[in-house]
Amino acid sequence: QVQLVESGGGLVQAGGSLRLSCAASGSIWRIRTMGWFRQAPGKERELVARVTSDSTSDYAGSVKGRFTISRDNAKNTVILQMNSLKPEDTAVYYCNADTFNPPYLYWGQGTQVTVSS
Repeated sequence: QVQLVESGGGLVQAGGSLRLSCAASGSIWRIRTMGWFRQAPGKERELVARVTSDSTSDYAGSVKGRFTISRDNAKNTVILQMNSLKPEDTAVYYCNADTFNPPYLYWGQGTQVTVSS
């Protein structure tokens, strides 16, 4: 079992920045990729960014150049630095982690990000 706890959401004006953090605990040695997804009202959950255990990352096109994902394996955390935020970034942001042996996908409880125009 892996537990994920997110923090750092909130309300910010357009153009501002927020930093989301996700701390993993439990069977962390099974974690391969960690990432952030988001879900806006009435929309499907979508990938924002993810990072592998060797720090290879990829991003959704809509956030590339504005968001940065990083992973601290020693602290079992993944950080999403969000800059130049736009109203369309408003959503609940979920941390996730996928594991091997057995393969499974874990989710955090979600944190609200609201960007006002």
